[in-house]
Amino acid sequence: MKIWVDADACPGAVRDIVLAASRKRKIETTFVANKPLPLPLSDLVSFVQVANTPDAADAYIIEQAVVGDLVITQDIPLAHPLVKRAVVVISPRGVVFDDDNIGERLSIRDMMQDMRDAGMVTGGPKQFGEKEKREFASSFDRELTKLLRKV
Repeated sequence: MKIWVDADACPGAVRDIVLAASRKRKIETTFVANKPLPLPLSDLVSFVQVANTPDAADAYIIEQAVVGDLVITQDIPLAHPLVKRAVVVISPRGVVFDDDNIGERLSIRDMMQDMRDAGMVTGGPKQFGEKEKREFASSFDRELTKLLRKV
């Protein structure tokens, strides 16, 4: 079992929670981003820097993640193929993507993108705060515990 983090836009609080869990539970964790990321030195934590091109981190994670792994990403187009391959995927806001919700989430994401492209919607998601941090920590711990029971 391995934890993968789509780290290009991952909130620092989420990174800290993941690092603490990696250390405590002795789980190999890889952060993937297109720019350097400061991480503590650890045999359990690694960093992969990908090309600074659209979706390079996504492509790398899709290629590497396997059943039994856990991926953290807010990128729904990345989550979609992973869920279809039975990889556990959680957003930094604590949403667990699964077969029951990924299709709807992808459709909404595409519709919102079309609306942004047309200038009908501006701005992004609400600010990441304590509530979102707690929701992520709860979902992450729950899904990690389930995966570790299977190992």
